[in-house]
Amino acid sequence: MKTSAVAVPASATYGTRRHTVRMIALGVLALLFVAMAAMRFAGIDGNRYTAALLALTPYWTGAGLLLGILALTLRHWWIGVTVVAVAVALAAVLIPRLVPVPAPVASGRQVRIMAANLYLGRADAKSIVELVREHNVDVLDLEELTPRAVEEFDRAGLSEVLPYRVFKPDSDGAGSGIASRYPVTALSLAGPSLIAQPSARVDLGGAAVEVVAVHPIPPTTSVPTWKKEIGGLPAPDKTIRILAGDFNATLDHATFRRLLKSGYADAGERLGQGFVPTWPSRGWPPPVTIDHVVVDSRVAVTGYAVLGLPGSDHRAVYAQLTLPDNY
Repeated sequence: MKTSAVAVPASATYGTRRHTVRMIALGVLALLFVAMAAMRFAGIDGNRYTAALLALTPYWTGAGLLLGILALTLRHWWIGVTVVAVAVALAAVLIPRLVPVPAPVASGRQVRIMAANLYLGRADAKSIVELVREHNVDVLDLEELTPRAVEEFDRAGLSEVLPYRVFKPDSDGAGSGIASRYPVTALSLAGPSLIAQPSARVDLGGAAVEVVAVHPIPPTTSVPTWKKEIGGLPAPDKTIRILAGDFNATLDHATFRRLLKSGYADAGERLGQGFVPTWPSRGWPPPVTIDHVVVDSRVAVTGYAVLGLPGSDHRAVYAQLTLPDNY
């Protein structure tokens, strides 16, 4: 008795291969997504590459949700359900940044602070002085302050509105400074850092605050050094402390969240503006929020804004603060 082979249509073979390739591609993307989500939930910043990706958490969370929906549409059920579930869990962590947090009761002195990264001193000094006047800024933190930028600020009239200063200008973006409407006393609150992070006690007349101009190196340069420099920022104390500047960190970096948990609050997050990007001001990569005003948790944040800086690749961050009663 003769048997005959059953021919498999070429189209069926092609369809099976396409299904397999598609499942493998979706599976690989899903694994990468879940791995990054696991790092975010576990509080692991990892190396320079994962630290950079963590800064983009809102973007890849959205992409993950679309990936999960695509997998479900293509009937890859386990991949789709897993990825959608993880994306929803991440969204639950991110969405509160859009919701203002009730402010602590405070009716003391008001302080207005602004921080601006000058992009190697290239930002337009006159425009910054105009912002200081417009927003009645009391304390101005300047990052990447160069000797030439100091001269430009002098010509633009910064000393007329903020006559007191603790400046540590330097070349190649390594300088920083604090300018104030009120008398200042130079302090040394921050730990060692490759970029200057000056600090000062600002005498408000009957009250005082301590301010640090923050600028650790980016994690893409060295994660251990970045962690050490952020970890070297001072913890809250009896005197109200305000840390403002370019932290090179977002709320999705565990290193930055640990700083907040020591007794600080992010001013933008307090007012539901935790997603407003500060860098880059245009172009690539996708904009993220790495400039912050970080305040003692006893302080009420009554105003917050991200402001354009002509000539800089960053935007300025501005916060209006109310100090605790009887402080």
